[in-house]
Amino acid sequence: MGMTVEPLSQIRIVLVEPNHPGNIGGAARAMKTMGLADLAIVNPLRYPDPQAEWRAAGAQDVLESARVYASLDEAIADRQWVVGTSARVRRIPWPLEKATTVAAGIIERLPTHRVAVLFGREASGLANDELQKCHCHLVIPANPDYSSLNLAMAVQVVCYEIYRQLEDSSLEPGQWDRAPATAAQVEGLIGHFESELVASGFLDPANPGQTMTRLRRLLTRITPDETEVAMLRGILKQLGAGRKG
Repeated sequence: MGMTVEPLSQIRIVLVEPNHPGNIGGAARAMKTMGLADLAIVNPLRYPDPQAEWRAAGAQDVLESARVYASLDEAIADRQWVVGTSARVRRIPWPLEKATTVAAGIIERLPTHRVAVLFGREASGLANDELQKCHCHLVIPANPDYSSLNLAMAVQVVCYEIYRQLEDSSLEPGQWDRAPATAAQVEGLIGHFESELVASGFLDPANPGQTMTRLRRLLTRITPDETEVAMLRGILKQLGAGRKG
């Protein structure tokens, strides 16, 4: 009996501002060979396009069901675990793991988490503010003398690692008592923190330094659940009301 691929429906592949429509079709084909079907495209330069259809080959269904978003926030709003592919060295370190380790982490979170894996622009990858929306960063080990991977090939490598590890796993739902917070809920909490920190005088909006970046890193690292986010926002609201009173 073959493996069930239903947990894979919880995984969304997100292409951020791809420049070449052929890479969109190639990504769709890479996904279908590994049982994934949820493709999101953020602000593509050319799409729909015949080159995307040609490169998709037998994965027309994945391409036709792909959703186009105007912003990354919209594409990941309902996601509870967000991974960004990156080869950047960051000023403030972020959790960085190889594809095999990240794939294992994704499998551990299925089927209780809705996951997004982000792939950036062909020439420049993901921007810093986009990488900061991720719980961890994924790197694909490659020849240091020529480490550049085609976008669709990178999608294939990551999807393969996820499928391979899921095939050998005995997937069981997690036992946590509340659903993990979505990306939109965490963004709302971060915005709430920022407004209260400015209002209290703790944060100077003209010279914020790295305070909000480090706070964002903390919140994404601990992956709060929905109740914890609501509780923290309630505390912030009460503290704000007390200050005004």
